[in-house]
Amino acid sequence: MLGKRLCQRIVWRWFSSAPLPPMLPLASQQNNARDPLWQFFSGSSFSTSTKAKRHIDFYIPHVKRYCFSTQPVVELPAGELVDVPLAQTGEGIAECELLKWFVQEGDQVEEFQPLCEVQSDKATIEITSRYKGKVAHIQYVPGEIVKVGETLLKILVDGSLYPTSTFVGSENAEADGSGNEKDKRGGVLSTPAVRSLAKQHGININDVCGTGKDGRVLKEDVLKKGLIKDPSVSLNAGYGEVAEENNYGVTVRLEQPSEDRILPLRGFQRTMVKSMSMAAKVPHFHYVDEIYCNRLVELKTSFQNNNPYPDIKHTFLPILIKSLSMALIKYPLVNSCFQEGSLEVILKGSHNIGIAMATSYGLVVPNIKNVQSLSILEITKELSRLQQLASENKLNPEDICGGTITLSNIGAIGGKFGSPLLNLPEVAIIAIGRMQKVPQFADDGNVYPVSLMTVNIGADHRVLDGATVSRFCNEWKKLIENPELLMLHLR
Repeated sequence: MLGKRLCQRIVWRWFSSAPLPPMLPLASQQNNARDPLWQFFSGSSFSTSTKAKRHIDFYIPHVKRYCFSTQPVVELPAGELVDVPLAQTGEGIAECELLKWFVQEGDQVEEFQPLCEVQSDKATIEITSRYKGKVAHIQYVPGEIVKVGETLLKILVDGSLYPTSTFVGSENAEADGSGNEKDKRGGVLSTPAVRSLAKQHGININDVCGTGKDGRVLKEDVLKKGLIKDPSVSLNAGYGEVAEENNYGVTVRLEQPSEDRILPLRGFQRTMVKSMSMAAKVPHFHYVDEIYCNRLVELKTSFQNNNPYPDIKHTFLPILIKSLSMALIKYPLVNSCFQEGSLEVILKGSHNIGIAMATSYGLVVPNIKNVQSLSILEITKELSRLQQLASENKLNPEDICGGTITLSNIGAIGGKFGSPLLNLPEVAIIAIGRMQKVPQFADDGNVYPVSLMTVNIGADHRVLDGATVSRFCNEWKKLIENPELLMLHLR
């Protein structure tokens, strides 16, 4: 205790003998670069003397309490117009289609609030806000293609959260008055629909004189600028009838021809154009066979009659998927992908079986991961989940990527069999036709009904040959016609 008191008195004498520089306010710290204490803590000066060490050790608590760096404050965009770009949504994704906006110009947004929904070649993604503020300007309208890195919208960051006086060199922070509102927002005021109309007719929206509130450009302003007739009127006029009287006094009604429409391909349809164009360059061959499904129908009926889960509907597809995985174990070359650059074939260890699904948004092929390790019930649940997400256009990139073979159940819509193209880099794709009852002759000449299904296997002839595909199909066919054999491979 006595030693502690002596130490305190020595320190106090040393402190009182050296006058202290007065603490400076935060705003004047930048102009105090010559102060020794400030230089030390800002990294601009450092002394190794014993006196300097004592002085620094003693004043560390005071510096931590009162001296704050202004650098983080400068980086805060309070009261500033901030661009919100389209971020990278996945590997190899260069552009996305804007599907819809969740906000409008003038809306207040919070951090992490969804702003819009975009669709890439692989999935549909929501873009959220990093800032709290007000939507100042929307750059794109739904249906347009946005490249990665381009600005989707501009947000006027809420200035009430941070002191705006700490910002230096910010033109937006110094701007005031309604006269600069146009400059702050980076363009004229208008709705996305009006901007789209101007872009359609090659009109620069900034050259249009707005007659709306605060100079907002209206639809009529764009039409007047380009001397364009109202498109809704011209569209309806194309479907009208014109009455003409010929030389014989007979009135003839002539229908005006309908105008051609340009339908741009977006989202999954654009993806299909690219993938099918590449697949058409690959040498294909197809193998067709018929499979008897009487036992399969009985097994599905048994599942449905003894179903303890009322929310699960049993179909043929999960049994076909599981039996397909069993056949792939025996013929792994069918479950592979081809690397054209290195002339290598990669035998995939997992059976990620893709299921082609026709949705209102286009064709999409999500895949069920690791089918070789799943039961028929687990496959049924996963298939139901993917179908639900596909119908809502909510599939994740993980659900679509990584497929090893594709199954297309065209029979669910109609048709006996199809001739599918590969889903590269996979080397095989299978189209399943409609199951139907047909008459069959027995050996004694009697006729009996059978449930028959046609399958068509499309294969990459660079990797697979006809014999391999034929043996693989025979193995799969045997498991479907005798589903009790699946019990031999269960683990």
